[in-house]
Amino acid sequence: MKKKCFIFDLDGVIVDTAKYHFQAWRALANDLGIDFTLEQNEQLKGVSRVRSLEKILNWGGVTLGPDEFQHKMNQKNDNYLDYIADMDTSELLPDVDRVLKFLTQNDQFIALGSASKNARPILDKTKITPLFDAIVDGNDVTKAKPNPEVFLKAAKLTKTKPKNCIVFEDSLAGIQAANSAGMLSIGIGNAEILKEAQFNFEDFRSLPNQFLNQLIKN
Repeated sequence: MKKKCFIFDLDGVIVDTAKYHFQAWRALANDLGIDFTLEQNEQLKGVSRVRSLEKILNWGGVTLGPDEFQHKMNQKNDNYLDYIADMDTSELLPDVDRVLKFLTQNDQFIALGSASKNARPILDKTKITPLFDAIVDGNDVTKAKPNPEVFLKAAKLTKTKPKNCIVFEDSLAGIQAANSAGMLSIGIGNAEILKEAQFNFEDFRSLPNQFLNQLIKN
């Protein structure tokens, strides 16, 4: 039986840091006199920090010089780091630990494929770092999803062919990245938004061990 590589996005899949991103972006937008809604925040899922700030400025019709733009990006990250400083194992989304333990017990590769530049400290705070065979985050890649670079790097680090990789994602850009990498894509969240995924589950509670077992064996 070939060993598979199960690649997890971080935000919205393993932990719900989306709420902290929202709070940090909203504070920044409000400072600039821009309204920022939860609907707009949805459009920033899986998007790089640079592109996110560009979108917010565009929505508010605000222009910043290069230095001020960089300053605002740093400010957003500082605010976000303040929010996540107190994270612990209680921040893991429901049944994430069950899925990770099942894959570990069945001797499968587990990898992280995230755009977040703060992925490693979050894995440390939630005490799951030792379960990962490979971690690829925003510090390791130059191209954002839907480019498949982050997932292909994870496959390479575990010496797994893309066709033997399974990706769990909560953003459409992430699903598109997995599909273009030639990997099996599983949407975690709203099936209407993630309609390009090969399988969809509302969350890990609705994803049984039997299904994971089929993925391992097929």
